[in-house]
Amino acid sequence: MRFLLVEDNEGLAGAVLDRLRLDGHVVDHAADISAADHFASTADYDLILLDIMLPDGDGRNFLKAHRARQNETPVIVLTARSEVSDRVGVLDLGADDYITKPFDFSELEARCRAVLRRRGGASSNAQRFGSLVFDALAGTLRIGEEVITLRNRELRLLEVFMSAPDRIFSKSKLVDRLFSYDEDVSENAIEVYVGRLRKHLAGTDVEIATVRGLGYRMSLIPGPS
Repeated sequence: MRFLLVEDNEGLAGAVLDRLRLDGHVVDHAADISAADHFASTADYDLILLDIMLPDGDGRNFLKAHRARQNETPVIVLTARSEVSDRVGVLDLGADDYITKPFDFSELEARCRAVLRRRGGASSNAQRFGSLVFDALAGTLRIGEEVITLRNRELRLLEVFMSAPDRIFSKSKLVDRLFSYDEDVSENAIEVYVGRLRKHLAGTDVEIATVRGLGYRMSLIPGPS
């Protein structure tokens, strides 16, 4: 998953970034609303973690503008305010959840998983496609009785394909989903990770096909007519 963290406290931001990246997520960090606006307008995110008190304004204004643009990216508000009225206020503005500072990182991770499941319409972390059973949280791919443990980039790439089977993803879009702004990579890196996934899928009813000039598409292999 690709997350945007909007938080001006360097210590807290660093700790959250380390924890989420350790889980294999791609995370961009904005220390103020201006940077958050830039990131949100130039990249697609699966989840935004939003602080309220920021150097150049109130994070709630970012949230209002975010929803006014019909952007449905889930938002979890990070707030030091514990009053019920404050919590109700951010939910009414369009936040999907909130967590009160200081918080335990395991709770933050659990809230992220819950919000993403709700947005995906799923009640569990496992996704099925053809003969594949993919668990992004456990980092595993089950094919029949075989359980394969995926490396981080393989995991996140399969996560992208599983989010929209039969959709064509360009190399540039996949780079955007797998790498943060501060990572300097070429589109050729995508070929490497696609090749690794194809090896895992060999012999199954699922393939990642190259669509010449456009990108890659994961789909079911047609059976015999």
